[in-house]
Amino acid sequence: MKATDPRQEKALIARQDDGVIEDPEALRSLLARVRRIEIAAQRLVNEQLSGKYHSVFKGRGMSFDEVRPYTPGDEVRLIDWNVSARTGQIHVKQFVEERELTVLILADASLSMDFGLSSATYSSKGADHEVQDVKRELAAQVAACIALSAQMNGDRVGLVTFGSGVKRFIPPRKGRRHALRVIREVLAMRADGAPTDLAEALSFVGRVLKRRAALFIVSDFHVPDFERALRVATRRHDVHALVVRDPIEETLFEGGLVAVRDAETNELAVVPTTKAFLARYREASAAERTRLDQILARNRVPGTTFSTATPYERTLAGHFARLKGKTL
Repeated sequence: MKATDPRQEKALIARQDDGVIEDPEALRSLLARVRRIEIAAQRLVNEQLSGKYHSVFKGRGMSFDEVRPYTPGDEVRLIDWNVSARTGQIHVKQFVEERELTVLILADASLSMDFGLSSATYSSKGADHEVQDVKRELAAQVAACIALSAQMNGDRVGLVTFGSGVKRFIPPRKGRRHALRVIREVLAMRADGAPTDLAEALSFVGRVLKRRAALFIVSDFHVPDFERALRVATRRHDVHALVVRDPIEETLFEGGLVAVRDAETNELAVVPTTKAFLARYREASAAERTRLDQILARNRVPGTTFSTATPYERTLAGHFARLKGKTL
């Protein structure tokens, strides 16, 4: 599938429910990033993800398609007695898989997602190139692949962005133009305030989505307790945790006295990055990660970690591959 014509895409990106992007430079930059991500994501979807996505999300069940004449070997319980009586010939009901699903991406727009000091090596046309993305940009690329996978399979896709609360909600719809809008919004998302309230975002989804859906939480999961809200969400929806991290934030580095600032609270501190301090920091980071893994395991939520230091394609394909045969 070819990328959108630049003129059509510019009109698409500029049009928003709550206003228009007025800064021409910001619009051009956003346009270029959406087009780059769309092209890369489309290639990945075509080559690796489409079949895996379909095999995981097979549908909500079987729906009636038509009746046809009975043939030896058909199950007796499928006979349509009304049609058979009317025509004088035995007919059976035929069903097809109901494919239409609802996919909702919950994208973390908190300020901690603007962190990223690592780079990943991507191969393209026989050449390697380094890409340094912050967590938000990596999250946008992962979200783009999910949105395009859903669009190619005829599913509805929507978006919730959240920070200290729900910032934006785009109701699930079909179509490529709508999928591009979702990608644009993830790239442009900004939030303020602290702490990041994933629990409220999950509760919001429970209020606005009445049908069962596939929820993809794309976040660094540096959030207060959200297990109760997650447990409630898993009773109705199929939830996936896509954890976006930068290796440096989990290990830090030796650098003498280092001034660090909390992106969400703006609190500034000077820390001595001695070996003893780094050991304590890494131990606390590992404990925090273990707690997250335990929460996901207790609630049977499949989780996959994406790193800004590693190309995301295989990681996302691997997430779907591990879930092959799972039905929503």
